[in-house]
Amino acid sequence: MDERLKKQLAFSLEIDKEKNIFRQTHLSGHGRNENDAEHAWHMAIMSWLLREYANEEVDIAKVMLMCLIHDIVEIDAGDTYAYDEEALKTQKAREEAAKERIFSLLPDDQKEALTALFDEFEENRTPEARYAHAMDNLQPLILNHSNGGSDWVEHGVTASTVYGRQKKTKLGSEKLYEVTDQIIRENIRKGVLPEGNLRKERD
Repeated sequence: MDERLKKQLAFSLEIDKEKNIFRQTHLSGHGRNENDAEHAWHMAIMSWLLREYANEEVDIAKVMLMCLIHDIVEIDAGDTYAYDEEALKTQKAREEAAKERIFSLLPDDQKEALTALFDEFEENRTPEARYAHAMDNLQPLILNHSNGGSDWVEHGVTASTVYGRQKKTKLGSEKLYEVTDQIIRENIRKGVLPEGNLRKERD
């Protein structure tokens, strides 16, 4: 086996570990916690299905790959819950170290390509990155909503905090943000999400 193929297969085996990284979000039907690989697959499919609602024209193949690789770093860095303020402080450093180790398993050209794609997602400046972020926010939102908001309740999350995170959804898709807003308002009415400082975060 030549060296290039050996590296590609080593990376392919390494990313299998993503299936063991479990998130706070539960599967629909009050199932078990979903893992990172399931989250990535789900949002990649959603990105294709909902692409007509992106604010700007996007390269959907690029978006889907971005969705599929964005959490590979959590093999080393672990899942950082979106509303865990302490863990968020160290997230970037943990993920940068993980990115270097894991993508370095690849041949140099593929390492460079995936690193650039990961960084583009993180910087959130391109139409593709903004739309991918909308998927990253919408996917767990609809799962949590389908479960009666139980993950929000468990972690004591407020509506204002959810709105704060969902600002990135609006940058990628105004239409999907409207859906997000409807879901949050419904959960406020049901008493699932305490309001918090809504005036500050909603707009």
